[in-house]
Amino acid sequence: MHTPRLVAIGLAGLLAQPFLSASAPPHGRTGLAESPIRHVVVIFDENISFDHYFGTYPQATNPAGEPRFTAAPGTPAINGLAGALVTDNPNLNPANGTGKTNPFRLDRSQALTADQDHDYGPEQMAFDHGLMDLFPVSVGTAGTPPSPPPSIVTTTGLTMGYYDGNTVTALWNYAQHFAMNDNSYGTNFGPSSVGVINLVSGQTNGVAASFGGIGSSFISDGSPSGLTVIGDPDPMGDVCSTASAQATMGGTNIGDLLNARGVTWGWFQGGFNLSTVNANGTTGCHRSTTSAVQPTAEVDYVPHHAGFQFYASTRNETHARPVSVGMIGQTDVANHQYDINDFYAAVQNGNMPAVSFLKPIKVQNAHAGNSDPLDEQAFIVHVLNFLQARPEWDSTVVIIAYDDSDGWYDHQMSPIVNQSETSLDALSAVGACGTSGETTALPGVSSPHAQGRCGYGPRLPLLVISPMAKQNFVDHSVTDQSSIIRFIEDNWLDGERIGSGSFDAVAGSLWRMLDIDRRDDDHWNGEGHDHGRAGLLFLNEQTGEPAAPPPGFKGGR
Repeated sequence: MHTPRLVAIGLAGLLAQPFLSASAPPHGRTGLAESPIRHVVVIFDENISFDHYFGTYPQATNPAGEPRFTAAPGTPAINGLAGALVTDNPNLNPANGTGKTNPFRLDRSQALTADQDHDYGPEQMAFDHGLMDLFPVSVGTAGTPPSPPPSIVTTTGLTMGYYDGNTVTALWNYAQHFAMNDNSYGTNFGPSSVGVINLVSGQTNGVAASFGGIGSSFISDGSPSGLTVIGDPDPMGDVCSTASAQATMGGTNIGDLLNARGVTWGWFQGGFNLSTVNANGTTGCHRSTTSAVQPTAEVDYVPHHAGFQFYASTRNETHARPVSVGMIGQTDVANHQYDINDFYAAVQNGNMPAVSFLKPIKVQNAHAGNSDPLDEQAFIVHVLNFLQARPEWDSTVVIIAYDDSDGWYDHQMSPIVNQSETSLDALSAVGACGTSGETTALPGVSSPHAQGRCGYGPRLPLLVISPMAKQNFVDHSVTDQSSIIRFIEDNWLDGERIGSGSFDAVAGSLWRMLDIDRRDDDHWNGEGHDHGRAGLLFLNEQTGEPAAPPPGFKGGR
């Protein structure tokens, strides 16, 4: 039996860390009048740990017949997989609970894999008090990708697999040309609903109404009747919701704050338009797509991935269509909830919302078991090629982020900025996340701190792509999913925070990844000079390699 242990410099040191998060944008910039950022686009994909996509960055294997990746001179180092982590990793062998299981490369031909376990409790157990050595035992799922070797892919040791720049080629190229963070985390432990609710509100407690799922989707927040979301309930009221556990969240989300200030915004999700008929004849909530990589049809729309559908103030229960293309981003019967195709229509119509959240169809969302990195790449590259050819590009920041780790191995222990003591916590001891006898309280909380919000969770990729991004830059400062909310609040809302215990109050800043002060009047009046910033990078949707601009492209400025 494995005996729980504490790392001497682990939990105690991490708990003692000051928040690196409260930095404001440069020179106190918080208002639209002072910022050149007019558009933020958040591409929110699924279920990837940092090491799973970037563990060996910037060194790719480059086997014959696959897209090649060669790092630019001077590429900064990351906190990745090297040394003993690769050759003598402490993770236990799933076959006998002893010995070692080393990380291993998944080939491009192995893009389709089994989904791992990413539940609230098992993820904490995989961390093993900071030793990070119980992934195959706690969250690994056996599942054979095409064409093994190694044989470990047929065991729960699959969780130790990673891709390199020959498979996630586009993301590695974006990291070379723009900025990424290697110290970014899920706000809490747990799966997709937890991640997407944190993205839009920074807090997973305060369930206003629910049914089903106690102990798997919800846990008591410590008050007499309050609940915290820890699993994957569907949003109540959505006509496509079918899960046995469903919820409506109370409180405020970032959409409410944007509405109050008259800032245009929208959530754009694949499959949301129920009147669309796909080429295979499917429509409504059952619209589905089959890709060249994913051999079975996957339903396009996933209700529990739609963050704003959990809130009565911002949901569109019937998936009502906007009154017109010109109204996309403004308040009408669609209530800011749209199909992914509506994003392209709005931008082409000249009314790109100030803030846009993009969620692809299920087969393109990167979630192992129903998607893969190649289908994801096609979506991301398509969006970025489209935006870079637009005149709005000069004033746009694109953020690529993820909802959870899927349970894929990552070697970095997360800082504990919020503690919890419930029957499902297991990070520092049985029934505990953190070492304090009392859980901490996030700013803005007048009542006892809500349980079930152990965080930060696993380390996740985060990239910032923009002509204002620092080029080939790696930010090592601590950020989390709610850092995206904070960035939006700083740029449009004069630094207003959601409050009531939202993680946005302590979230790390994304402004370090930008260099918006290195500009002159020519750059911002449309004539365009990049002055060493990232500028443009068109890629091939299939290979992720650099490609020519689209026909007729004249600079987009």
